Amino acid sequence: MTEVLRRGRASLAFSFFAQGAAFALLVTRIPAIQNRYEVSDALLPVFLAAVPILAGVGSVSTEQLVKRIPPSRVLRWSQPVVLLALLGVGAGRGMAELGVALAVFGLAVGALDASMNMLGVSLQRTYGRSIMLSFHAVYSLGGIVGASLAWVGAHWHLALWVSYLPVVAVLLPAVLVGSRWYVDRGAEDSGEEDGKAADAGSGDGGTGVVFKVLLPLCLVMTFAYIGDSTVSNWSAKYLQDVLGSSEQLATVPYNVYMVTTLLGRAIGDFGVRRFGAAAVVRLGALVAAAGFAVVAVAPGAWVGMLGFTLVGLGLCVLVPQTFAAAGRLFPGASDAAIARLNIFNYVGFLIGSPLVGALGDAWTYRGAMVVPMVLVLVTLVYARSFAAQPDRYGGGHERPRTADVGRGSNGL
Repeated sequence: MTEVLRRGRASLAFSFFAQGAAFALLVTRIPAIQNRYEVSDALLPVFLAAVPILAGVGSVSTEQLVKRIPPSRVLRWSQPVVLLALLGVGAGRGMAELGVALAVFGLAVGALDASMNMLGVSLQRTYGRSIMLSFHAVYSLGGIVGASLAWVGAHWHLALWVSYLPVVAVLLPAVLVGSRWYVDRGAEDSGEEDGKAADAGSGDGGTGVVFKVLLPLCLVMTFAYIGDSTVSNWSAKYLQDVLGSSEQLATVPYNVYMVTTLLGRAIGDFGVRRFGAAAVVRLGALVAAAGFAVVAVAPGAWVGMLGFTLVGLGLCVLVPQTFAAAGRLFPGASDAAIARLNIFNYVGFLIGSPLVGALGDAWTYRGAMVVPMVLVLVTLVYARSFAAQPDRYGGGHERPRTADVGRGSNGL
């Protein structure tokens, strides 16, 4: 493996880390943001919903951008914008400034998420073995670091901009320097950092993406993020209100969830190489569904935490493998496929929390946990899409397994 590819992989991994930290610093300080800007409880959901909606717009726009410029360039300039927008959220003085900062953050995050995963999929294809889970593992690590820094800021009652400024000051120059070594499709052979060939960034015009074929992966992405947002938004409330835990103990499940997500992704690539992507996705869906089942019937807080731990171990493999599967299904139009697939990340995020909340209020929160369990199980129906491996030279046939992906010359 060339030094160009190794540097490209390391620099992209750092981008995933930086994005995980930035996103965690935003979402874990939402109560502080609400207090700083005196956002009412009625208006807060509007602000929060605007971010994923605008991120979807950013992802769609990226599909068009990469027809003209390489994804590395989109990532190079969208990541600093995300970091500066985060600082803007902490440093603004009025609600209008908060709205502008969140709008910029959302648009830039959509471009950032799409372009990062485009580069990840193209690097995985070049490596010829599964490495996507390692990128998302580093994202989880960044999330843990960001959440920890947010805790420090909250514990010491630091102003938001004081909490955010050192992080931005460190990450901003680091990601700009690291962006010199991003590798686009086609650039790995020439060693050029930007992939200056006309088609290096996109390698497609999006015309090869058949939505009917992509739809199963879109559904899996949506279901995975419904499950993820359920844990993110409802685990603390569930443990405290339903299972009778203390306020302190109720904060533990999400931290455990993040740690198990990191561990699962750190070893997930080895499972994909040994058993194939479809088998890993099936196992992940079963483990996540079992976790939600344990949560739904848990007699106490400690059993509930065990359930959320299983959810993290199961869900962690689904999103990275969904992006990778899109790259395999559309090897000549992977950038367009990933940009469209990425939209359903935000769809799941938008649906998940309100869905569980509405069901919990109208029915019971135990019953509400059954819904993400069932949706995750539906992934089993679509698991075959993860094994699809169209002939990269246009044959379009499927190979039943990807277990030997790292052993042959055809890569991904």
